[in-house]
Amino acid sequence: TMDYEMPVMDGVTAVRMIMNQNPTPILMFSSLTYEGARITLDALEAGAVDFLAKQFDAIAASQALLHKTLTDRIVSVAATKQKTTRLHSTSRSPVNDVSRTRLDRSRAGTHASQNTAVRSNARVTSEIASAGDISTHSSSLSATRASSLRAASQGANLHHVSVVIIGTSTGGPAALQSIFKDIPGDFSKPIVIVQHMPGTFTKAFAERLNKQSPLTIKEAEDGERLQPSHVYVAPGGKQLMIDNRGGGSIHIRESDERISYRPSVDIALASAAKHYGRRALAVILTGMGSDGKEGAQLLKQAGGTLWAQDEASCVIYGMPMAVVKAGITSKVLPLNEIGQQIYNEAH
Repeated sequence: TMDYEMPVMDGVTAVRMIMNQNPTPILMFSSLTYEGARITLDALEAGAVDFLAKQFDAIAASQALLHKTLTDRIVSVAATKQKTTRLHSTSRSPVNDVSRTRLDRSRAGTHASQNTAVRSNARVTSEIASAGDISTHSSSLSATRASSLRAASQGANLHHVSVVIIGTSTGGPAALQSIFKDIPGDFSKPIVIVQHMPGTFTKAFAERLNKQSPLTIKEAEDGERLQPSHVYVAPGGKQLMIDNRGGGSIHIRESDERISYRPSVDIALASAAKHYGRRALAVILTGMGSDGKEGAQLLKQAGGTLWAQDEASCVIYGMPMAVVKAGITSKVLPLNEIGQQIYNEAH
């Protein structure tokens, strides 16, 4: 585990040195401030696997809950297999070396987060229903219509797609940076990102992605229109839904506190199922738990297309594994191919 504020050497510098000399799974502690978010993103870019917010009032409120949260996260992070070779190479940049180290890890240790995911999914159905009766819409599709929609979505390309939704958690920041470096600025569709992050992090994260991509990337705002070549990052602590009326728009609202994931990939995908159906492409990336599986099933029933990141390139093979095992993915791709595939097939 690593904090940023340490004597002599700061935490980000320490992470870089550790990953260069002896690659090791690292869990960063982070303050819930804009500056804390920036530093944490630096640490993740340097090679840290995940981060945990320093919520000191929570310590006083429930030491038992804090203890369980910390130990579960440590077990999950520690279970990622470190790369054994050192990262000295003149042909690759340090950032690429770190990314490659993380991508070569064997993925395990998702079980510690499964109980949280189950509790989250238990509330997702009612949350979706209150947002617009999406689950009823999907289940009411006739078998014939659903079959024809699925057949249509299996074509040679996905030029009929109107929106791309990307869902991810642990390992997502580095994975998304990789993907958006490979999507040219003339990409003709809007992209929505649902990344598990605190509310104070998502604005800083969107700004960082925007500097590294030719696309326009920003934190999503309630009521704004979906535009081509724009990427919208769901704000942390709330729920994002999309609507195809008026050419496509974003809706942000407060979440039921009993939903573990805020934002939830399930809820975003369920809204896509209702309003976009076969015109939606969803990509599930690295992450603990199974958030996204329920929404992906609804999207599949509505004729949408599902892709997943492959196990070998995931930091944690939890969320992609859930949709792959459900048998609803049409492609399972390594990280270094996802951006180009999105551009080639949905542009």
